[in-house]
Amino acid sequence: MMNIAEIRDRIDGVLRSIRDPEIPVNIVELGLIYQLDISEGGAVAIRMTLTTPNCPVAGDLLCEVEQKVRAVEGVTEARVDLVWEPPWQKDMMSDAAKLQLDMFDGGIPSRKDKFIKLGKLR
Repeated sequence: MMNIAEIRDRIDGVLRSIRDPEIPVNIVELGLIYQLDISEGGAVAIRMTLTTPNCPVAGDLLCEVEQKVRAVEGVTEARVDLVWEPPWQKDMMSDAAKLQLDMFDGGIPSRKDKFIKLGKLR
């Protein structure tokens, strides 16, 4: 049986393969995963959020996370809870995500303006 650290590494890899279909960055780099708990028996509980409560793919994204995590070797159960506290903010993104979305303050209009106008990022 795999140890918890190995399971966590595999789950992290799976989560990094999941992208918000409207924002070309994975959900880990976006800062959407707030908590990941793994029991000794392989049960996984994830607390995550979305960039906006109006996300049109919310249900699909949560199902994708749950299904892909459940498929990880060593996982016996997966539960994903959607939470709104603390509210997601763009400073929760990793530097890599900010760079990919061109969201470092530079005063030059960029792709971030598209995401802000679409209500995808605050």
